[in-house]
Amino acid sequence: MINRPQEGAVTTASQTSPTASRETTALPDSGKPLSTLEIEWKERIHSRLLEVMDLSLIGTLEDAQAREQIKEISQRLLVEEAAPLNVEQRKRVVQRVEDEVLGLGPLEPLLQDPTVSDILVNGARQVYVERKGKLKLTDVHFSNDRHLLNIIDRIVSGVGRRIDESSPMVDARLKDGSRVNVIIPPLALDGPTMSIRRFAVELLSIDDLVGLGSVSAELAQVLKAVVKGRLNVLVSGGTGAGKTTLLNILSGFIPHDERIVTIEDSAELQLQQPHCVRLETRPANIEGKGEVSARDLVRNSLRMRPERIIIGEVRGAEALDMLQAMNTGHDGSLTTIHANTPRDALSRIENMVSMTGITFPTKTLRAQIASAINCVVQVERHEDGKRRITSFQEINGMEGDIITMSELFQFQREGIDENGNVLGQLRATGIIPAFQKQLSAKGIDLPVSLFEPEWMDKGR
Repeated sequence: MINRPQEGAVTTASQTSPTASRETTALPDSGKPLSTLEIEWKERIHSRLLEVMDLSLIGTLEDAQAREQIKEISQRLLVEEAAPLNVEQRKRVVQRVEDEVLGLGPLEPLLQDPTVSDILVNGARQVYVERKGKLKLTDVHFSNDRHLLNIIDRIVSGVGRRIDESSPMVDARLKDGSRVNVIIPPLALDGPTMSIRRFAVELLSIDDLVGLGSVSAELAQVLKAVVKGRLNVLVSGGTGAGKTTLLNILSGFIPHDERIVTIEDSAELQLQQPHCVRLETRPANIEGKGEVSARDLVRNSLRMRPERIIIGEVRGAEALDMLQAMNTGHDGSLTTIHANTPRDALSRIENMVSMTGITFPTKTLRAQIASAINCVVQVERHEDGKRRITSFQEINGMEGDIITMSELFQFQREGIDENGNVLGQLRATGIIPAFQKQLSAKGIDLPVSLFEPEWMDKGR
């Protein structure tokens, strides 16, 4: 599956060679590391700026106005100090001072680069980025751990969270919706560590996925019909497989006159519908109180008259409440789960329900799962970096104690070409889903030909 347009259809390959992973990647001119002289003057002008400017007033200004003021004062200070820098060097120094005061310091050039999909900070001296699915070491670095911690604190405080020795892990987000995970000493042995998962300004559409080869045109039509027909869909996949991006795309098929409630640990979904209520969990405070879990929000959402409930990711006891919601009239719900196969996804939901402490007979629980979830979409990130939908399965019901499933589409792998790209195609298996008649009764036409395997077309 795809996560962002700048990635195209690619992402980090787990088989990237050690040599390749240590290559440094070139930055745009504006993002190239400063020379020793430029760094010295950047720090000097930054210190002077803090002395002469009332930064408390910066928060009252628009970002553009604040940057303009900082730019003017920095340029004046460079002239007053008679800095031995040419025009281009002064421009770079002023830009970095702006980034230090208002942005994320050394990371700003990377955040402005549309080809960067992930930014991985391993301590003050090592920053990796993901471009076109491959990790590359950059020349970007922080002055020291304190410098990095200041940037981290700026990010997490912006979303009302905190990080310190008593709470050394946190999930946050940037203004553009990018996900941020931070872990600091004493848990991180080599210094503060930060992972930024970028999100594109321009959202992908299902047509983009078809063009990138992540999904077939036939399955794209089926997915659109499934969401419009209010079937409950579970998106399954590994870390970085593109589950959230696919969830965003699927949510785009929801009619604009429906009320949607989204529930997330860290708000990432970018729904375009006008009637959308966004809920976000809250961690416990320093006294261990005040936590609001996903399960609390799922329960509360049922009292908010939702027509659709979208859970960013189900990962705990909220799985039970999600199943109950899907079984009590809140059809058309969407969620994601970490799992390697559709069958594993259902097993994980069983395990999550057990986390509630409530004991259900196995057959009863599986019957509820089979009744609640209609379809499972499996997404996978292959070793060539490309994200693809590899399986689309319908849940049929129960046979004894087993949940029965029918695979309607399957990615058939055919090898690897000379460039390391995975060869294969997502093909229909020939099974006509039970929901085809159900959707037809709702006026949603799904031609039987969409589910016919390729060999049937050739035989005509």
